[in-house]
Amino acid sequence: MNDEVLKAKQRFSIIGNSPALLAAIERAVKVAPIDLSVLVTGESGSGKEFFPKIIHAFGSRKHRKYIAVNCGAIPEGTIDSELFGHEKGSFTGAITARKGYFEEADGGTIFLDEVAELPLTTQARLLRVLETGEFLKVGSSVVQKTDIRIVAATNVDLLKAVAKGKFREDLYYRLSTVVIGVPNLHDRGDDIVLLARKFAADFSEKYLTAPVTFSEEARRAMTLYRWPGNVRQLKNIVEQLALFNAGEEISRRTMLEALPLDHTGSSSLVASPHDVSYETEREMLWQLVYSMRRELDELRKRMDHLDPSDAKFSNHAKTQSLIKYEPSVADDTEVEEVVASPTLEDSERNAVAAALRRNNGNKRKAAEQLNISQRTLYRKIHEYGLDLDEGADLVDS
Repeated sequence: MNDEVLKAKQRFSIIGNSPALLAAIERAVKVAPIDLSVLVTGESGSGKEFFPKIIHAFGSRKHRKYIAVNCGAIPEGTIDSELFGHEKGSFTGAITARKGYFEEADGGTIFLDEVAELPLTTQARLLRVLETGEFLKVGSSVVQKTDIRIVAATNVDLLKAVAKGKFREDLYYRLSTVVIGVPNLHDRGDDIVLLARKFAADFSEKYLTAPVTFSEEARRAMTLYRWPGNVRQLKNIVEQLALFNAGEEISRRTMLEALPLDHTGSSSLVASPHDVSYETEREMLWQLVYSMRRELDELRKRMDHLDPSDAKFSNHAKTQSLIKYEPSVADDTEVEEVVASPTLEDSERNAVAAALRRNNGNKRKAAEQLNISQRTLYRKIHEYGLDLDEGADLVDS
């Protein structure tokens, strides 16, 4: 890490040491002194707003104005007036003339967040500013000049927007002279734990609560979660944990309960595509087993409420015999301690065997269903002797 990158991190309180994050910061520092347009890309909540600030602070315009504009938050009918200003009487409600952001920030930097939300007519005006430095106020025929650096950001694939006719191709190439890609949180590895500790400490200091800590299993669960809301989502969840579990060590179970469920009803714990290991795949298998147990618990509750006169009730005893684990998920013990029998290995073996049976021995389909690699499935089959137990019907594809 060079000195300039370190200075940028310290100045803007950026937490993390992942290679992708450091590369993005270094790219921003290097382009800062050169007056080029920059496009910052990345998912919502990933921290794109830090990079235009770095570019402004480390560039030649650092002593001039910096204005940030959220293009998605301004109604289409007033966006031109906000950006370029208007003359008195140019539209209903324009009782006085008004300067726009491009006039106010003359000599400085303007950050256009969610630039893909700009209407096509406004995109044409923006293109003119980029090409000539000229613009017209709404309701005026007098051309004005501005000397401004534009940094734009978006979580939209602009090339796809261009293909759909929602974004001008010439504007895209003008804005993307230099592109800085901000990494998603789930691709930043150990940065997730560093950020969680920072957010927990900040919350404790601000609200004078006892600090929380994170168990090793909770930290592993954090690094496996997808974090679709990125850093913003992590901060919200850590603050909830810090509030309701003040002074405690956050367990794996508490962490999983705090994570929102996906459309399948389970937490989105996944392996990073760049870091697949035996422990990671074992964690994924355990998540599948945990989800299956929850479904069985729900099934038992439904069976308990069946009418004895119902024809389906005759199968109740048989179903109850299949549901042997106690207690339910609502117990206060850790997830790992909920079931005394069967063991985790037994549950894992049963999950693999069940997937093979459901797919008539097709290993490729079973591996896809378990969300593990075929190599791991082969290892599990060998480890648990399933080639012998399940018969000779297993096929590779």
